[in-house]
Amino acid sequence: MDFEIRVLITTFFISVVCGLIIIPILKKLKVGQIERNDGPASHLKKQGTPTMGGIIMIIAIIISVTCTYILMNTLGKLDIARKLLPLLLITIGFGMIGFIDDFKKLVLKNTEGLKPLYKMVGLLIIAVSYVLFLIYGLKIGTETYIPILKTYINIPVFLYIPLAIIVILGTTNAINLTDGIDGLSSSVSAIIITCLTVISIRNQIYEVSIFGSIVIGATLGFLMFNIHPSKVFMGDTGSLMLGGVISGLALYLKMPLLLLVIAIIPVLETLSVIIQVAYFKKTGNRIFKMAPLHHHFELSGWRENKVVVIFSLITLVMSFIGLNII
Repeated sequence: MDFEIRVLITTFFISVVCGLIIIPILKKLKVGQIERNDGPASHLKKQGTPTMGGIIMIIAIIISVTCTYILMNTLGKLDIARKLLPLLLITIGFGMIGFIDDFKKLVLKNTEGLKPLYKMVGLLIIAVSYVLFLIYGLKIGTETYIPILKTYINIPVFLYIPLAIIVILGTTNAINLTDGIDGLSSSVSAIIITCLTVISIRNQIYEVSIFGSIVIGATLGFLMFNIHPSKVFMGDTGSLMLGGVISGLALYLKMPLLLLVIAIIPVLETLSVIIQVAYFKKTGNRIFKMAPLHHHFELSGWRENKVVVIFSLITLVMSFIGLNII
């Protein structure tokens, strides 16, 4: 526990330093946010705010994991050091897909960004690789924990692989949809990852507790620049990376179903979009003033800070519930 706290604090400061260096570079390159004309009017003033800031977290994570890997090897804890690598690779992988998308849109001024097909194929390749490595490389099996029943069930591998891939792709999309208000996605993600890290500490899965602590530190460091009024946005670089981390940790812990509880906000954000689109196609009317859900509350008169605080508190409460049903 003491080691995880030290790693978290160290990564936090690394992330803050990275932010102080990278944000001016993004400003100089004019890598600015492009706000939708059909979005909330209050967001138009954010036009031009540096985005693609997820690279702040990714760089901080890479530095911290590298130093931890060297330290673990020095201390003779080779097994823990080795198991940090797949978690780092899924983080970098999803972050890179988001980075390419952001780079094409914001630097190359290609409004389409990365084509949806190419984006999906890239995410799918990384997701498949990670799941196969968990099963056949680390040999963690296909056991999946059922929270309320407090028991594990063995899922046939031919079913487990596609289900695990769906968990990864669904989570990355959900976190991506949650990223629409200053500090929302980073706050909610930090709480979810903290919950998963606490579980790993309880179960003495040290590679997850160490890696989770590193990501928490990096996310909190980024949050210093991302709280309202935001000085930088994470872009797809950050949201896809955080989605990959959350799903990757949950699968490593054999608890993907727990995400339905502790990641309730991203789940509701996704459902709001699905419901809105389906209802509009059927009736021509809208259920929500705007989707994803956080925009509905904005247009209902909630300030951004209120949305972030309420959604974060809900995530915190659901995380406590999650910890008590396992």
